[in-house]
Amino acid sequence: MRINLTSVLVDDQARADHFYTEILGFRKKHDIPMGEARWLTVVSPEDPDGTELLLEPSGHPAAGPFKEALVADGIPFTAFEVDDVHAEYERLRGLGVRFTQEPTAMGPVTTAVLDDTCGNLIQIQTAPDLG
Repeated sequence: MRINLTSVLVDDQARADHFYTEILGFRKKHDIPMGEARWLTVVSPEDPDGTELLLEPSGHPAAGPFKEALVADGIPFTAFEVDDVHAEYERLRGLGVRFTQEPTAMGPVTTAVLDDTCGNLIQIQTAPDLG
């Protein structure tokens, strides 16, 4: 069993498309119209056949309160691994990304938390190679 698709709930798919591809650097895998929304997925350029991230519209009535509660408590919706949190933090800040947490060592993992402009906090992290 493998994870081939996961999702993040976004307030605006067009804004999410721009942020996740042009700012974060993911590559668009699928962009299929589905009524008012799109089946819009992105993948890591390092693993184009790997796990897809669905930029899913947050239209369900439960989505808004759920996302608002996570943001209010400072809890990231998901996490992405990067080679160097400090370098990625500086690169993204240079592109105007707002962070709610600067790079912080948490045991063997260093994390930073950013605002994805679509109603979510996202954690980036660097972890040591555990073999």
